[in-house]
Amino acid sequence: AVEMTKPWMRFFLSHDPASTLQKVRCPVFVMAGERDLQVPPEQHLPVIEAALRAGGNGNVTIVRLPGLNHLFQPCQTGSPEEYVRIEQTFAPEALEALTRWIRQTCRLP
Repeated sequence: AVEMTKPWMRFFLSHDPASTLQKVRCPVFVMAGERDLQVPPEQHLPVIEAALRAGGNGNVTIVRLPGLNHLFQPCQTGSPEEYVRIEQTFAPEALEALTRWIRQTCRLP
């Protein structure tokens, strides 16, 4: 409960990032695990994309990865309680999606 009164936490809980996202002009890659319970993709991805596009950013890529949690691990439920029981630290398909976007965006082979 003490953490909730700290300045950073108060800022974090009250800040609406839309105005900041509207200022972003560089290419943006947003990746989310489909089973993310901390930042549910169905709730957050449309808002992030809308804010970026409202600011005029036409180079926005949104990727939802099936079966992955907030840490991009394969999971059953997405619950943070699962995190420590999952051996894989980062799913290869998440790394591949990011690598593919970097190569395409930077025009790398």
